[in-house]
Amino acid sequence: MLRLLGACAFLTLLAGCATHETDIDPHGYNQTGGASYYGAKHQGKRTASGERFDQNSLTAAHRNLPFGTRLLVTNLGNDKKVVVRVNDRGPHTRGRLIDLSRKAAEQLGMLGSGVAQVRVQTLGD
Repeated sequence: MLRLLGACAFLTLLAGCATHETDIDPHGYNQTGGASYYGAKHQGKRTASGERFDQNSLTAAHRNLPFGTRLLVTNLGNDKKVVVRVNDRGPHTRGRLIDLSRKAAEQLGMLGSGVAQVRVQTLGD
């Protein structure tokens, strides 16, 4: 009985940490395209939202999604995922969909290449 309770508690913790597909806003933004990241050179500079850029936070720059929008970004090359918050405008490179913080790029496994093809989806509140 104690093992069963322990297993249930463990699974509950795991479920609370996971991002569920039902969190994706079915009527929201859902695009694929290129992603890049920006890091040390921009550390501490003001973003378009007015907050200071922190390369170790999970944030992103998007051309027109509202500041504060939470996005699920999936690396299409390795299926790694990360949730980020829009706090800046960009990318300023033609053909790119989103710029990510270094921390987000690390979690997506794209630090080596610097770029990746991604799917970007808005998350519900």
